[in-house]
Amino acid sequence: MNKKNIIIKNSDGTSLEVELITYLFSDDGQKNYVVYSKGEINGAEKDEVIYVSRIINDGTKLIIEEIVDDDEWANVQTLLKRIANA
Repeated sequence: MNKKNIIIKNSDGTSLEVELITYLFSDDGQKNYVVYSKGEINGAEKDEVIYVSRIINDGTKLIIEEIVDDDEWANVQTLLKRIANA
């Protein structure tokens, strides 16, 4: 599997190089998400920690924002299950 590293910019202005896993698009086409890894390993099973953030277009650049709404997070989990079961 080819790894694709990208630079993400957080809403606080900081940048970070991460491994891109995939993009997600909401069913209504209004919200976009990025799924990525920072290369962190967690637990006895040595699972890779995966992050999902909303992509915001501020008109000049794309930035990411944490998902804090429970309903939005439930929708993102549904999108993730679709690709996991594909």
